[in-house]
Amino acid sequence: RVRIASRPRQSIRCLLTVFLSLSLVTSASISCSVSSLPLSLTVKFVNCGQGGLVQFECSNPSDFRIEADGVVYALRPFTVSTLRAVPLVIVARDETNQQQWQTQVRLTHGEESLEREAVQKHHHMYEGNIWFPSRQTDSSSVGQLKRMKRDWVIPPINVPENSRGEFPQDLVRIRSDNDKNRSLRYSVTGPGADQPPTGIFIIHPISGELSVMKPLDREHISNFHLRAHAVDLNGNQVESPIDIVINVIDMNDNRPEFIHQIWNGTIPEGSKPGTFVMTVTSVDKDDPKTANGMLRYKIVSQNPESPTSNMFTINNKTGGIITVAAGLDREKVPQYTLIIQATDMEGNPMYGLSNTATAVIKVTDINDNPPEFTAETFFGEVPENRVNVIVANLTVTDKDQPNTPAWNTVYKITGGDPTGRFSVPTDPTTNEGLVTVVKPIDYEISRTYVLTVVAVNEVSLARGIHSPRQSTATVSIRVIDVNESPNFEPNPKLIKLEEGMQPESALTTFTAQDPDRFMQQTIRYTRLSDPANWLRIDPNTGHITTIAVLDRESPYVKDNMYSATFLASDSGIPPASGTGTLQIFLLDINDNAPHVYPQETEMCEKPEPNGFNITALDGDLSPNAGPFAFELANRPSDIQRNWTITRLSGDFAQLSLKIGFLESGIYEIPIIITDSGNLPMSNTSYLRVKVCQCDHNGDCTDQQHIVAAGLGTGAIIAILLCIIILLILVLLFVVWMKRRDKERQAKQLLIDPEDDVRDNILKYDEEGGGEEDQDYDLSQLQQPDTIEPDAIKPVGIRRMDERPLHPEPQYPIRSAAPHPGDIGDFINEGLKAADNDPTAPPYDSLLVFDYEGSGSTAGSLSSLNSSSSGGDQDYDYLNDWGPRFRKLADMYGGSDD
Repeated sequence: RVRIASRPRQSIRCLLTVFLSLSLVTSASISCSVSSLPLSLTVKFVNCGQGGLVQFECSNPSDFRIEADGVVYALRPFTVSTLRAVPLVIVARDETNQQQWQTQVRLTHGEESLEREAVQKHHHMYEGNIWFPSRQTDSSSVGQLKRMKRDWVIPPINVPENSRGEFPQDLVRIRSDNDKNRSLRYSVTGPGADQPPTGIFIIHPISGELSVMKPLDREHISNFHLRAHAVDLNGNQVESPIDIVINVIDMNDNRPEFIHQIWNGTIPEGSKPGTFVMTVTSVDKDDPKTANGMLRYKIVSQNPESPTSNMFTINNKTGGIITVAAGLDREKVPQYTLIIQATDMEGNPMYGLSNTATAVIKVTDINDNPPEFTAETFFGEVPENRVNVIVANLTVTDKDQPNTPAWNTVYKITGGDPTGRFSVPTDPTTNEGLVTVVKPIDYEISRTYVLTVVAVNEVSLARGIHSPRQSTATVSIRVIDVNESPNFEPNPKLIKLEEGMQPESALTTFTAQDPDRFMQQTIRYTRLSDPANWLRIDPNTGHITTIAVLDRESPYVKDNMYSATFLASDSGIPPASGTGTLQIFLLDINDNAPHVYPQETEMCEKPEPNGFNITALDGDLSPNAGPFAFELANRPSDIQRNWTITRLSGDFAQLSLKIGFLESGIYEIPIIITDSGNLPMSNTSYLRVKVCQCDHNGDCTDQQHIVAAGLGTGAIIAILLCIIILLILVLLFVVWMKRRDKERQAKQLLIDPEDDVRDNILKYDEEGGGEEDQDYDLSQLQQPDTIEPDAIKPVGIRRMDERPLHPEPQYPIRSAAPHPGDIGDFINEGLKAADNDPTAPPYDSLLVFDYEGSGSTAGSLSSLNSSSSGGDQDYDYLNDWGPRFRKLADMYGGSDD
């Protein structure tokens, strides 16, 4: 039971507010609602699908009247004092089953209700008292009616979001009828109170005043479900908890937001008005059931404004964009840009919030422009007998979008090419038609071709579009005459001849024809391929004769067929040539005698059985080959005595041994074989029989002896001579090597200094320029100890860098006749002694130079350092002086390694 109390005010009007709670006998829940009307009350009854007719009755018919539609009327005016004293009970009775339901109506002053309703509409808040329903049943007789107290359905409390008022802000007061007798404590539970998010709602524990502590956001939480509790000071529950629903009333605090800032759509050109393009969508976080979330769309601008400024329109509710005007032409305007605006508050421009997005509409191409040739006639030329040659390029223009089926051109030859010698494929890059020769063209047959070519697109033209005259062109092609090769007819040419044809025999005439009928040319013939060298051709007439005997059994004949190739060349510029093949089928004649096969065999000294089979081979064909006749020759006489031959069939015979034992060895048995030709041919063939000792299995055991016996005396002597000659050559080579080594050891140093390029003694060109050291005695290098200092230069003349006169160190002494290899050792030992001599100047002690005098244009030799100080100079330039200085460059210019 809910009562809304307000301050008393004087008024003759009243507003009845009824809260109806009904229950079926079957305990099914029935919801009812009451609407307030001035001077009247409408009771709405929901029968929950029972389907029966309900009749309403009023407990105070003298003051109030209720109609069949539930409207309650006040029959007289009421004062404030009498308003609260007038009880009113509404009964709903089902005429079918006589079930009834009742509810109590509490009357309040109409002006108070109107004032409070205005406050609620302004603040969107619920203000008043909420009473806990009584637990006991209260029965009283009011006009013979029973009144049952039921639990009240508490209406939701509406609180606006984003409130700027002072906080805490009172919402409603929770009261219990039992607070008159004792002290109670009130509390609320649920999300927003003691559950997350906590701290939004609080209740005063004594007064029961429910308050909100902060602004609410409907987009975050749209409603709160709380439960109010009333307990005594001991914590005992006094009332059953009641549910309180707090709805957050939406405010227009969110602008519409487009799902995409840029929308892309397409529309074919030439589309009719009313053609759908696309749908743009915007969302608003505000309540879509209120005007705050109800959006309206409109087109703000269109760019470009061609052909009209209103080519498109938009459904203001759904956002669907359609065309409203004709004239879409991609070739003129390929794309439109629309600015779409979405406004809430049902599109109210004064109170609604708006946002914009861009719609890009591309006009797609259709095949509304046929291809047109850039010229009426195209020209080209091609040499005859050439294929896969592009003769002409056909160019077209097409205003449709490039590289689309409506732009890609297909070329078709409709006339002038009955034999299909041309084709016109399309260049995929330039869209040009490439007139191509696909079959050889003969100048002698046709000198010009005039083709009719039609250009179409890959897809058909749009409805109502027809191909113009410019879509057809003429292609004139001139054929260029070239020197063609002569042709042999027939090629290859086959003739049949018997083998054995003698040289200088005429075979046939093999000529070629020149296809160039308009050129006066001569043809000459030459032989190109003749494997057996049997034929000759006349260069002028092409007459072929033999130069050797034709033999069918030749290895150059395959399956009785011999092939030769000839070349025919004309006198054109440049000359052309063609080849022809002559095939000769050789017929067999009896020109080959048969011979025995196999040519060798083995048998034991005591053969068991004592015979073996033989046959014959003949190079001829039947009937010039088998059957064969076999017989033994009369000589030597032991052949007939020891052997016998028996014919088994036309191609086989058996050779048998007459005696029971035959010594080991090799026997050659002459056999006369005759073929079956028209003129039979006979031949004496020798069968080589190896007789050997055999084991119990019949296998030969003295193969090596028989093989040795098979070699003739001359072969054995030749093998021995070869072995002896080889040994003599090896011995002579060894002796020569030893003698050469001895001569090398005993040879003296007799090499001319001019030819000696070793690093022992090198003679270089003279320096000139007034040098006094022109003559040198190289023998002093071999005997330096024999030199007398006084004999070198007069007394009193000394070089500034000459070794001082004091006891000489012990330098090595060479022998009078040294070995050539001793010079290097001597120089190395002297160099080592000079390096260890403290009295020696820093120059090579083995080199003694004369005084050069003053004014010499050449530099002093003293500028050359010894090997101990050679690192200060760069001797790499000695490599450029020639091979004789290369060793010196390696000695002084090389690295320490």
